[in-house]
Amino acid sequence: MNDGHQLGAGSSVYGPIYRDSRDFTPFRNGHVRTQLRRLAEDVGESAAGALGGRDPRRLAVLGSVPRLKRMGGKTAKAMHQAIFTSTEPERLIALGRANPGWAGLCFVMAGLLSYKQGGYQRAAELLQRGLSLRIDDDASQFSATYLQTVVTRVEVAERIDVPVLFSEESVFLALSHCLRETGRIKEALQALGALPPSLPHALARCTAAQALGRHADVDDWTDELLNEDDLSAALLLIRARSLRALGAFGGANVALKEVLRRRKTALALRNDAITDRALLALDAGRFSLSERARQRQATKVETVDGISKDVQVRRLWKQDFGEDDAD
Repeated sequence: MNDGHQLGAGSSVYGPIYRDSRDFTPFRNGHVRTQLRRLAEDVGESAAGALGGRDPRRLAVLGSVPRLKRMGGKTAKAMHQAIFTSTEPERLIALGRANPGWAGLCFVMAGLLSYKQGGYQRAAELLQRGLSLRIDDDASQFSATYLQTVVTRVEVAERIDVPVLFSEESVFLALSHCLRETGRIKEALQALGALPPSLPHALARCTAAQALGRHADVDDWTDELLNEDDLSAALLLIRARSLRALGAFGGANVALKEVLRRRKTALALRNDAITDRALLALDAGRFSLSERARQRQATKVETVDGISKDVQVRRLWKQDFGEDDAD
């Protein structure tokens, strides 16, 4: 996004989609969302908003809000106020319509604000509109100066949230989640195609692929993955479920063992792994029983065929040698 012209220019994915080799990534530590933790965070956010005077519906910022430079210009001043002091996406939309060179950035920020407030349908429309528009040099300079500390908390998989600094990742991951929430799974998967490898990207991509039944792709994308943190553990759970769907019970069991290997893995993920291991054993048992049932059925058919042939031979014997029916 910092090239100054095109929002949404991405790079191709090489190698495993979970292995990020960059020196700096825009991701903060991921969170495993539970009911208790969600309640505590909501209470803490409300308390912080009341004490600090910051509305929790606004875009989140890492640290303090950056101060506007004196020579920023009228458009930059209006943009700064709309992003950091307002909770209404309409202000950014109106600003974008009045300033075509800023429209792409305005619609993207309005989409992220709608996403934070849970308006997934509207957020998807705004983000897609913003990504389709080119921005001028002034808008690009504003983005590089003031938006680097804006944080978007994105749900990349079930119960897994990742805070992401303003970047292509934050925009496309938020867009993908919006599309998943509105039932547009194929579009959600396509939205992730240009992002560089990372664990959050892999979680979002495998979540969409699994929902589409593309379990073989999940297997390929997560090959040789190890449990190094909670994000990789969550991805291993997705891998295990896809392998189980493919009937690869051995590989699924290996993935679940890897989730349980690291003792500091989040308790919620460990509990999921234990549950999935029980379901895996049940499925393996059913498969084994069905194999035995097929073998018993084949044996039964062979026996019935043998009896039928014996009866036919006896009838032919009676016809040829004139035995009466009494015999």
